[in-house]
Amino acid sequence: MLHGLDERTASIYFPVQEGLAKVDEKLRSLAETKTSPVQPLLKYVTDAGGKRVRPAITLLAAQFHSHDPARPTIMASAVELLHLATLIHDDTVDNSPLRRGRATVSNTWSPHVAVLFGDYVFATSATFVCDTQNIRVIRRFSETIMELASGQLMEYFTAFDATHARDIYNDRIYRKTASLFCTASESGAVLGEAPENEVQALRDYGYNVGMAFQVRDDILDFEGDASNLGKPVGSDLLNGVLTLPTIMLMERYPNDDLVQSLFKDRSNEKKLQKVVEVINDSTVLSDCEQVVQDYSNKACKALDALPDCEPKRSLINLAEYITARHR
Repeated sequence: MLHGLDERTASIYFPVQEGLAKVDEKLRSLAETKTSPVQPLLKYVTDAGGKRVRPAITLLAAQFHSHDPARPTIMASAVELLHLATLIHDDTVDNSPLRRGRATVSNTWSPHVAVLFGDYVFATSATFVCDTQNIRVIRRFSETIMELASGQLMEYFTAFDATHARDIYNDRIYRKTASLFCTASESGAVLGEAPENEVQALRDYGYNVGMAFQVRDDILDFEGDASNLGKPVGSDLLNGVLTLPTIMLMERYPNDDLVQSLFKDRSNEKKLQKVVEVINDSTVLSDCEQVVQDYSNKACKALDALPDCEPKRSLINLAEYITARHR
């Protein structure tokens, strides 16, 4: 079993366990750099572990045809590094004290250090992608960085604004989350030498899994607890970020000003608790769960274009795992 993975996740990753082990090895080797100011930072973020969902998707998407395994492994490492870089920057922008139950880089060192270090990790991920020597993949990776950054900017400029909330939410979570899942699956298929119809099917899979992943995260922001979630419950709402549970609450009770009242008095913990209680006591979260299930079903349906094999079954099981995860 790969280090840090539970039994179910390790079972899903079984067809690519060797590739994932190489990804982990590649990430750990970065922390051995002789660039002394960066070394403790790299060790800190690579030791944090994680589910490795995105690199697993890259490697699984490459498994449908004969190919050189070296390039998908390089790409999977780049995908995970890009993910880590976005977490470092997001935590800094959001002033988050915790990530996965640990102090964030910005909290441990400083926001200034975190921004510079995030840039370093972004650049490192880009050098990995260049090593694939595939122009299509390099371009898609660059577009993804643009989408990730624009998603973060969108979150900043639409904070505390309920105008067109649902449309903005869908666009934002594509940019901030699903875009990288798309890139993980599409690049894996391309480097795995899949025909174009399968590349597009795997990209569709990545999109829908990514959307499901983020909506599930947004549900956890209300039903989890800080020790399991790794951040305070309701933290997105306190930052003015309208996620699907809050949007559904506002749509269902348009004459209730619970959310707007909280936005005007964010230091009032009772108002936050009230919003969380109303959401938990209604059918909002179960309705959100149905949205997650719908995305998961679409992801699995996209795989109909691919031959039946162990990697395909792993991708289906991974979509189901994401749907049901609790952290």
